[in-house]
Amino acid sequence: MDNNSSNEKSNEIRNQQDEVTANYAERESWIRTSVTFKMFSIAFLAIILLIPAFMIQMVIQDREYRRNEAVQEISSKWGNEQTLAGPILTVPYKATIKDEAGNISNVTQYAHFLPDKLDVKGNLQPEVRYRGIYEAVLYTGTLQFGGQFSFPNFDDWAIDKQDILWNKAFLSVGIPDMRGINDKIELAWNSQKMLFEPGIESPDVVSSGVSVATPLVADKKGDTFTFDFQLNLNGSERLKFLPLGKETTVSLSSPWRNPSFDGAFLPDTRNIDSKGFTAQWKVLHLNRNFPQQWLGNGQNIQESAFGVKLLTPIDEYQKTARSSKYAIMFIFLTFLGFFFVEILNKMRIHPAQYLLVGAALCVFYLLLISLSEHIKFNPAYWVSTAATVILITAYSSTIFRSKKLTISICITLLALYGFLYSLLQLQDYALLMGSLGLFSILAAIMYLSRNIDWYNLKK
Repeated sequence: MDNNSSNEKSNEIRNQQDEVTANYAERESWIRTSVTFKMFSIAFLAIILLIPAFMIQMVIQDREYRRNEAVQEISSKWGNEQTLAGPILTVPYKATIKDEAGNISNVTQYAHFLPDKLDVKGNLQPEVRYRGIYEAVLYTGTLQFGGQFSFPNFDDWAIDKQDILWNKAFLSVGIPDMRGINDKIELAWNSQKMLFEPGIESPDVVSSGVSVATPLVADKKGDTFTFDFQLNLNGSERLKFLPLGKETTVSLSSPWRNPSFDGAFLPDTRNIDSKGFTAQWKVLHLNRNFPQQWLGNGQNIQESAFGVKLLTPIDEYQKTARSSKYAIMFIFLTFLGFFFVEILNKMRIHPAQYLLVGAALCVFYLLLISLSEHIKFNPAYWVSTAATVILITAYSSTIFRSKKLTISICITLLALYGFLYSLLQLQDYALLMGSLGLFSILAAIMYLSRNIDWYNLKK
């Protein structure tokens, strides 16, 4: 009887132990399942928040588009970007052509000749104009052209000398936006003084510009022609030249401190300081892909354009667009911080609370773009940062109810926004510093979580 009682008691104890073990295993399984579910929930919320982040990027693009429209409106009334071509000496000649039906007709065609030497000296006076909250960079250019032509040589072409219309030769200068011309253009052609007139007889080389008749006398092959004229021109943002001389030299100066030299050729020498910039180009005919003379419209000279852009330093739209690309990183790292606080301190943070924090992170970019349109970007950035950090910190204090944890979240957010600010100030090294920063953040997360037993979170 005693043995039976003892066996029953042992069985009861064993059953209780098995039940405790089963409950413990079930609880551990629930904890692992709950943590896994929470991780997937956080990842899902982060993906959901990409939708407002993308919409904010669209808002930034729309504001930038509106700015560009305002700039274009200002430029259209002052003068658009200018690409100057010339001068070009053109000599008409008579040609006989046969159409598909076999009909023969006489037409006037054109031979084009480029200068042996082309020298341009110019000064650009920049001006910033405003339309509402938007600004446009304009300039007034004083450009002195000089150089020399050789007498046109038709020996390379099978053109009868009697068909060459020497008395109808003309000199042309290509100017894309004629509204930018400020004053009359007087040409000194050898000892003669002549005025340019609007329009160009032949659109073979340039379709818009000014021209002047320069009649020639046949059989003067040894003659040379010197030219000199001043062009006072309005334009906006960019000024370019075409290297039409056998030797082309261009010298520019301006008090603008942020030039961007672009096009087919960079300046041989340049100097940029607090007083502005100076730059000099020298281009030979061997450096370009078209000859010194040709017939008709068989050459594409636009690809050889070079010059300067009066660059506006990275504006608020470019900086805000760059910063918005880091939105997913901010959301992920902030959610990761809340997740570790939840796991390590045995707290329960509802997905709705994660969502509200993520929304605050997204609103930061709206604050930034709206403020930067009225004040400088840097103050706008720190005002937006302060507002966002204060909001999330205050909200976190009601969730954590721990001063230490709240301060930790505040410091983390300040570090992230400080890191982003440093990236926005860099242009050449932004990718390098961003990669190193992300690597350091990942290393810190791995180090801080190295002792977490993900299969035994209760412990």
